[in-house]
Amino acid sequence: MATDVSFLDPVWHREALCAETDPDAFFPDRGESTRAAKRICAQCDVRRQCLDYALAHDHRFGIWGGLTPRERHRGEGRQPGLGHG
Repeated sequence: MATDVSFLDPVWHREALCAETDPDAFFPDRGESTRAAKRICAQCDVRRQCLDYALAHDHRFGIWGGLTPRERHRGEGRQPGLGHG
């Protein structure tokens, strides 16, 4: 069985909605809202690839695939629906 490595292809980065927005929204300071970033992620066509990338590379900071580091750590990204939006 072939392993899907499409998330390693940087092509998805160019299709990500976050590439068109302020990156600070995706790396909020402690206590700041993540709502704006999650709203953008919820509409993004490459949300799954982004989340898979973050999980595969153990990204411990920032909103990736619509999830905070804490949500990713709890395994919410491994469930259908990608956690909360």
